[in-house]
Amino acid sequence: MNALLMLIPLSLVLLVVAIWAFAWAVKRGQFDDLDTPALDILQDDPKPQPPAQDDDAG
Repeated sequence: MNALLMLIPLSLVLLVVAIWAFAWAVKRGQFDDLDTPALDILQDDPKPQPPAQDDDAG
């Protein structure tokens, strides 16, 4: 019974924290664009630039 007296308020505090975190994420725009990040993985990386030729070397 003593465990319930500790766990119920603890669970309510965690619930409030989770709701606050979700509201914060929505307000900051974390869920605005859900499609583009999934498509970014399919794009090719840009080709690497060749190293610059140094005329003074050699």
